[in-house]
Amino acid sequence: MLDDFLVRAALAGVAVALAAGPLGAFVVWRRMAYFGEATAHAAILGVAIALGFSISIFAGTLGAALAMALAVTSLSGRGLAMDTALGVAAHAALAVGLVSVSFLSGVRVDLSAYLFGDILAVGRSDLAVIWAGALAVLALIVWRWTALLTVTVSEELATASGLDPGRERLVLTVALALVVAVAIQVVGALLIVAMLIVPAAAARPWSRTPEAMALIASGIGALSALAGLWGSYHFDTPAGPSIVVAASCAFALSLAVPRRA
Repeated sequence: MLDDFLVRAALAGVAVALAAGPLGAFVVWRRMAYFGEATAHAAILGVAIALGFSISIFAGTLGAALAMALAVTSLSGRGLAMDTALGVAAHAALAVGLVSVSFLSGVRVDLSAYLFGDILAVGRSDLAVIWAGALAVLALIVWRWTALLTVTVSEELATASGLDPGRERLVLTVALALVVAVAIQVVGALLIVAMLIVPAAAARPWSRTPEAMALIASGIGALSALAGLWGSYHFDTPAGPSIVVAASCAFALSLAVPRRA
């Protein structure tokens, strides 16, 4: 069954959606959209590092995304405005990554596969890495769910409850870097943030509790992945962007349907 490239693509898209749903809810609640975008831009630098040192794309992307997230967190703690730190770091990482790739002699690189994703080229080993990464993110979020939620509501309340807000921010940072690393082949560096934000934003009007929003976001993301692949197959459109278009349609539908009381 796994020899069918569409089946592998569907499994990869569902795995990313399951992990991105609850993590995207935290990104929306904490207004971290630009933080996620900066981390995703660092993925291109990770691709260049991986190709330059002949290591796996997943390892290079994960390392660069994690380093970017930690660097931005450190810079913002030194008095530099968060949006300034994010703007400098995100575009610098993207530019350095693109320039570095041009110096890789003897390596033929299709950058569009990393910028926009190539989910139809997912192989068996890629699928194993994507599912392992997605399950690790889910396990991390389930483990720290109550603490993450408390810190999101109020850092003062979290501190009074004996929690360390800095540690919980680190947990979110690690989870974000993992999702970026596993999603780069599915939707690409430019559209990863869309898979985090759009399903979560679409789930918000239909959710009464944080847990419901996380679950509904995962469901919308998974259905968007399947619908996007269906559209790509029938209309010969790029698969990654088609998945984001499907998620955007779900968001538009959520605006049209009256909010539940």
